[in-house]
Amino acid sequence: MWNDTGVPPTSHRAWSSVNRLTRTVLVDDFEPWRRYVRSVVDHHPRFEIVAEASDGLEAVRIVEELQPDLVLLDIGLPSIDGIAAARLMRGGAPDAKILFLSENRHSDIAEAALNAGGHGYVVKSDCAHDLLIAMGTVLEGEKFVSRALDEVPIL
Repeated sequence: MWNDTGVPPTSHRAWSSVNRLTRTVLVDDFEPWRRYVRSVVDHHPRFEIVAEASDGLEAVRIVEELQPDLVLLDIGLPSIDGIAAARLMRGGAPDAKILFLSENRHSDIAEAALNAGGHGYVVKSDCAHDLLIAMGTVLEGEKFVSRALDEVPIL
């Protein structure tokens, strides 16, 4: 059964109950990766990437200006890293959910990212399976951590 928005029902309440697109900012310094993430996200009818950034300080400025619902944030960025950027974003856009997308599999880094205000952490190699699930989970107000990081405590 399809709902009245033309979107098939999902197990994610945030996707099925929101009548507007989830405004998303994508932050990564590797442009081919941004293209990949955009291709995944653009095919989902509930999400809209409203801006991209390739630098930590640029990302903070964009997030404060646009006040998105969701930020997809890499850790290894020029100017300031994603963890420092997340701390700044928490002050300037407190309602934005932050989902880290990183190659880093170290549990201490993932824990630091969550402690800096992240709502989830996805290892890039798990994105094909985990990205959309993680996005829906953090929008529901729950934490998400990739299967590759099972030993990270969900705060």
